[in-house]
Amino acid sequence: MSIKFCVDLSQSERDQLDALLSGGRHATRKIKRAQILLAAHDGVSDEVIAATLKVSGSTIYRTRRRFVEANLEGALAEEPRPGVERKLSSKQEALLVATACSKPPPGRARWTLELLADEMVRLTDHEELSSETVRRRLAENHLKPWRKDMWCIPKVDGEYVARMEDVLDLYAEVPDPQRPVVCFDESPTQLIGEVREPIPAKPGQLERYDCEYRRNGTVNLFVFLDVHRPWRRVKVTDRRTNRDFAECMRELVDIDYPDAPIIRVVMDNLSTHSAGALYDAFPAPEARRVLKRLQFHHTPKHASWLNMVEIEIGVLRSQCLDRRIDDKKTILAEVAAWQQRRNAEGAQIKWMFTTNKAREKLRKAYPVNES
Repeated sequence: MSIKFCVDLSQSERDQLDALLSGGRHATRKIKRAQILLAAHDGVSDEVIAATLKVSGSTIYRTRRRFVEANLEGALAEEPRPGVERKLSSKQEALLVATACSKPPPGRARWTLELLADEMVRLTDHEELSSETVRRRLAENHLKPWRKDMWCIPKVDGEYVARMEDVLDLYAEVPDPQRPVVCFDESPTQLIGEVREPIPAKPGQLERYDCEYRRNGTVNLFVFLDVHRPWRRVKVTDRRTNRDFAECMRELVDIDYPDAPIIRVVMDNLSTHSAGALYDAFPAPEARRVLKRLQFHHTPKHASWLNMVEIEIGVLRSQCLDRRIDDKKTILAEVAAWQQRRNAEGAQIKWMFTTNKAREKLRKAYPVNES
């Protein structure tokens, strides 16, 4: 049957097909059609083409026919495929999207596919509608009404902008050993013990551990990160009180940076992160001595992402703490080993968000001042 449609490629058409097959990313079906045309031009029989390229005889026939009746581009292009008529009209799809974005029925926390299907039957003339139809139409509009994301929504005002640009300018400064910039934060960590001994991995079998576990309390991690040099320190404590914060600041001054006249510390707005915490912990002369060497720079409220140490804490959790550790002694040893190795490797956070980028990307959020 296909002999009726004889493929005779010109040199330019053959060059075009050779170029298509020699490189670039193309749909598999388009590549198959190009291979069929080249083989047919060379006189290869349909039976051999089908066996070699693993395509059906009807595919070969259609490709030959479209080349003869149309042209090379027509033979390579996709044929229109008949499909089942969409069950929802464009107006009905708009109604579905509006419904999915509205409040769910009384007594329900969120819309489900079944609830939406029932609601569309009530609102339209459809006698029935499957949840799969609803899912597909929602997917086309990138909607998942059964899911929610939680975040802190900041109030972007003059105070927010001032604090943000203050921190970003610190990150952009030329390193100054006399005035180092240190990011500081804390992160509570649960101590989790095994109820049953895990089974080690072996060839053909993953490590297995029991879903049941034992809670052994918590510890707190105080994390320091130098913005301009490859140094970080993690201190493990039982609590995170004013006294613990004050001790961290005194160690930063006396042990970590004994020769720096001023240490600029970037931190969030936790209630313990204040000068008053040092006066609660130490006699006034000692508190004053430590504070005279410190300069606190607070991130905006609900903007802890501006604190570079948040990234380092994420690295610590993924590289070291992503497992069950059941006692403080082990946490101390493991964190110390991680800290020593990461410092020795010279690891640093490459911060890319600058003041200029903030003004460009967040220009709509900046307060509009009338001159």
